[in-house]
Parts: sequence; C-alpha cells; structure tokens
Amino acid sequence: MSKRALSVTREQNFPEWYQAVVRDGDMAETSPVRGCMIIKPWGWGVWERIQADLDARIKDTGHDNCYFPLFIPMSFLAKEAEHVEGFAKEMAVVTHHRLKNEGGKLVVDPDAKLEEPLIVRPTSETIIGDAFQRWIKSYRDLPLLINQWANVVRWEMRTRLFLRTAEFLWQEGHTAHADREDAVAETLKMLEVYRTFAEDVLAMPVVAGEKPANERFPGADNTYSIEAMMQDGKALQAGTSHYLGTHFAEAQNIQFQNAKGELTYCHTTSWGVSTRLIGGVIMTHGDDDGLRLPPMIAPRQIVLVPMLREKPEDAELIEYCASLEKELKAAGIRTLVDVKPIKSAEKRWNWVRRGAPVIVEIGGRDASGGNVTFMRRDRLRDGDKIISHTMPRADFVAGAPALLKEIQANLYNEAKARLDGNIISNIKSFEELEAYFGPGEGDDEAGAFKGWVRVPWSRPEGAALESIADRLKALKLTIRNAPLEQEKATGPCFFTGEPAKEYVLIARAY
Repeated sequence: MSKRALSVTREQNFPEWYQAVVRDGDMAETSPVRGCMIIKPWGWGVWERIQADLDARIKDTGHDNCYFPLFIPMSFLAKEAEHVEGFAKEMAVVTHHRLKNEGGKLVVDPDAKLEEPLIVRPTSETIIGDAFQRWIKSYRDLPLLINQWANVVRWEMRTRLFLRTAEFLWQEGHTAHADREDAVAETLKMLEVYRTFAEDVLAMPVVAGEKPANERFPGADNTYSIEAMMQDGKALQAGTSHYLGTHFAEAQNIQFQNAKGELTYCHTTSWGVSTRLIGGVIMTHGDDDGLRLPPMIAPRQIVLVPMLREKPEDAELIEYCASLEKELKAAGIRTLVDVKPIKSAEKRWNWVRRGAPVIVEIGGRDASGGNVTFMRRDRLRDGDKIISHTMPRADFVAGAPALLKEIQANLYNEAKARLDGNIISNIKSFEELEAYFGPGEGDDEAGAFKGWVRVPWSRPEGAALESIADRLKALKLTIRNAPLEQEKATGPCFFTGEPAKEYVLIARAY
C-alpha cells in the first residue's frame, strides 16, 4: 500500500505534519480556553508512562513528593525582583473572589476584590521558599530534597499542543543545601537523571550542557539543559536544572544554624521537565504515517487486531486473540485486543498513526495454523511496501520482550545518528553563519533542514553578550548550551576574538 497514513509529509510542511500527528494519533486537541489543551486518553497514557518512570528515578535519588498551592501571593514574588521580571509578562493574576448576576449576566463583583492579588503558579520557587524558611532551622535539616507534580500557567502568544501551551503539566524539584558544592552537585546530578531518562526511556539523544548567562533561569547563578535535535534540525530544550545560589534564600530568609552555631543562608536548586517531552518524542521519532512510540512509553506495546468479518467464526478468532493477549500480559507486555466494530484495515491504520510499537493482525488462517502476523512500527515500510512478518505463535510470544527492546534501540540509534551527523564545526564567521541558516526573516518553520553549529566561545557576559544575543536573534538563532562533555577549546572566540574557553552550540529552536 503506497498511500501514507497522514495527509501531509514532514518534507511538505513540518509544522502541519506535527499538528496532523497529534490530531490523527489521537493525542490531544485544543480546548475552549485559548492556548490550553485537552490531553486525550492515548496522549495521557504516554504522559503516565513518562511520569511513572521519572518519578521512580527522582525518588531513587532521595527526593520526596509533596504538593504546594496553585495560587501564590504577589508579595512572595515581589521579594525576588529578577525572578519576577523574567516571568512578569507571562503571569495570570487573580484579583477578585466572586461573581454576581447583574441584569441576567455574570459579572465580576467589584466588592469582592482580594486584599492581595494572587498569581496562578508560573513556577514555585517563591512559595516553596516560604515553606523552606519555616522547615529549615539547623544543618541537621539539610539537604532538604522535594519534588512536586503539578500544572503551571504561563500566558503564551503562539501556542502549539504539547510544545508551548498556556497551561502545561510538569514536575518541579526544589532542594536546599548547606553549601555551594553540595547544591551544584545536586544540580548536575538531576541533569544527568534527565539525560539518562531522555535517552534510555524516550530514545531521544540529547546534549547536556550549561546555558549562557542570557539564557539562565531568572534568578539563577547557573542553568543547565538537555537539548534534543528534532527532525527539522531545530533544537528542543527538553529539561533544565538550575543552581540558584543564595538569591532566593536571601530574599525569603532561608537560613540555618551551622555546626559552629553560626546563622547562614542555604544554597538552593530547582529543576524540571514537562509535557513538552511528548512533543519532543513526536518530532524525534514520527514518520509520514504518524507517531512512532518507543516501547517504554507506549500505553499499549502490542495491539492485536482480529480480522473480523461479521461471521460465526469471529468468536473463535476473538478467543484466539484473547488467549494470546493473556500470554503476552503474563510476560509483562502491555497488550490490547481491538474488537471495535470497524473495518480491520481502518483499525490497523488507527494504531499505525498512534504509534503502537507492534501491530498484530490475526486472520482465520493465522488462528487455525497457530501463527501470528505482525508489523513493526519502527520499520513499517520498505519504500512504499508495507512489511509484515509471520511466525508461529509460541515463537512470537517468547521473542516479544526482545523485539520491543530491539525497537526501542532502533529508534534511539536512528535519532542518535541524526544528532551526531548534523552538528557542524566548519563555520568560521558570522557571515558564514548567516549564509548557512539564512536571514531569519518571516516564518521559516517549514524551511529546509538545518543542523546545529558548534563554535568556540570565550564566555562573554554583560553588554558584549547582549550584543551577541541580539545579532543571533535577528537570525532566529540562540546559543543552546556549552556541552559538559567536550574537548579543550582552541583558537579565538567565534564572536569576540578573545581566547576561547569552550565550545557552544548554535541553533534555531522551539
């Protein structure tokens, strides 16, 4: 079958292709509230798998889960000017606590104005800091390691499902430490948790590194990120970890008595990933037939599609599939028999678009012969021809766990080859940089593939960095990070001509 499952290909229009994958893969849809999304059961199932695996990793590093309020008093945010400035344009503000009926219409009751406006949580450093200053009294209370799974709100002008929405879901870790050394170690430890999670679970290779000063989290001393390359060459910031120094501790009086009896400020950290990871999975692994899910996060790893014909023998076919499902589930595989009363071919393509790792079609001959016919979603086609495999049922069940591992590894290896093969280091001037990426005018989202550029860097700050950032912004470019793993830099800085201290990655990004 030569027809593709989606109406638009990646090459034709990558942004439209992305929207088609989300829509036709039954992942999510826009909501009546502008900029917000409804996550549908298949998309929510993916998030549940992400959440469960990452939550276990966070707990394994000694953190406990808790929960803080959605509303934050404005006075809390006002204590940290740099932090507030970084989020000021994105904040949702609650000013009244009641409505009233006026002439048959609901209006805000002017008499119900709050004494202090409340901010709908954009991030929780300030309200968690308020709790920390009560909870921490002595060095014996440190380190304090917590995490919460929550929703946050940041008004966005241009939204895209999973990638950038006004409300999104995430986890945010917050910790307090006795000294800088311990806090920085925590920051880097959680960055590594994110890196291994992205690569081992999402099959999404990333580059872990430090952000330049102009890209730091508001109020942080250092910000680190994991950056993933999407199939259009753009970078996706897939997770961040921040060393906050003592800024928030000083603003919120988070102090402790050390072993010498002296009162001193805590060093704090914060770190998080969000539902944007799902967008990253789509753009890393999807093809022109839809989503391809890594088995580790697929809500259903194997889907059984009985070829029903509305005949008496359908009952035997369903029974065959049900017993096969039972065997696969006993092997720890998330399996589903799809017996919906729709055409078998239509059901098959529904699961292709959703990205189920293995789709099994069982016909009468398969059942009578004790066989299984299946398709691997990672290798669905040879050119335009659909690839199917038939084998004895017992062999399929015995080999299913290894098959899923092979699919997981194959998806990672494909993405890793793309990342490694598209970071170039031969750009020597800003003019060459502009020639490579193009001028950046207008909406270039459907443009030609461009990878990342690696250049030497002298870590400029202040006015020099602002000037560099402005020049890059004119081309719709940013410095993504300075990779933590890199050889010693040589030669002059790409921007300043001063001796280079490291290499940085430049890219267009989501």
